[in-house]
Amino acid sequence: MANSEIIRQKVLARLNNLTKPIGSLGYLEEIALKMALIQGKELPELPRNKKVYIFAGDHGVVTQGVSAYPRDVTYQMVFNFLSGGAAVNVFARHVGAEVFVVDAGVDYEFGDSPYLIKAKIGFGTNDFSIGPAMSMEEARMCIDYGREIASQAIDAGADLLAIGDMGIGNTTTATAIAVSFGYAIDDVLDIGTPIDDVALQNKRRVILKAMEINRPDKTDALDILAKVGGYCIGQMAGFILEAANSRVPVVVDGFPTTCALLIAYNMDKNVLDYVFAGHKSSVKGHSVILNSLGLRPILDLDMRLGEGTGAVLAMNIIEAAVKMIREMATFDSAGISRGSEQV
Repeated sequence: MANSEIIRQKVLARLNNLTKPIGSLGYLEEIALKMALIQGKELPELPRNKKVYIFAGDHGVVTQGVSAYPRDVTYQMVFNFLSGGAAVNVFARHVGAEVFVVDAGVDYEFGDSPYLIKAKIGFGTNDFSIGPAMSMEEARMCIDYGREIASQAIDAGADLLAIGDMGIGNTTTATAIAVSFGYAIDDVLDIGTPIDDVALQNKRRVILKAMEINRPDKTDALDILAKVGGYCIGQMAGFILEAANSRVPVVVDGFPTTCALLIAYNMDKNVLDYVFAGHKSSVKGHSVILNSLGLRPILDLDMRLGEGTGAVLAMNIIEAAVKMIREMATFDSAGISRGSEQV
């Protein structure tokens, strides 16, 4: 029997011997099992070093009027993250996680900050409705940079990671990625920022034009990244790949981060063993992709902000699941009669 199967059986036995009806803590029990399998331990350890990385980048397609907000908001929000004023900062303080911002490709030159990681590929991608978003070389750089950022986080002791995304136009880019992989556009097209139906139909037209002009290869994740991706999304894909390779759990956030997961998954199917879906965004394409990957979201709060907010909030639930399996008494230790359930 493989070591992972031995651990699975031992964890399930412990879960079924805790002082509760079998399976009564539902998805929390699955989370505890997944953490045990990731760590390779019968009794998973509580995460001690939680970090969230917000990948920021501009998207050239915003010139086509696909967002309610101007491009400048991307760099302005980076400053908000760095000063601790965004929603993700509030939630990170609540769960005890450090926040880092990655400049993957913002149209702005930032100064130095201990919480800013400079990994700029360019000052925003090209408009993919008129040609490829980036070169193949840049796409490879995205993956490599993301891997390196995750490696540095893990070397610094991170044992539970979360990723978020910031970039005006990011849901248009994410939708184009999903459509490139074969998802039907009307199943995944939705608003990101509040736009009316006329603007939403324009967004649809722009994405279909990008498909026609670029003809991304749905069997080649790197080709899709180069033709209709974003620097931030490519770096998140690399980050996920490295976290999985290092056996460190990573929590993804909403629609753009899950489309980054889609790229990573199509490069290495094993990444799903190390990924948690932090929440289900109210952006409709998010649940479509999560369902296709077989990932159950931990939270469902009708959120669609991004930034890593849902992923960070889910960290508390993951910790609770680990504490549950570590700290709950068993029937034997508590001297409680078991009842008629079969273990």
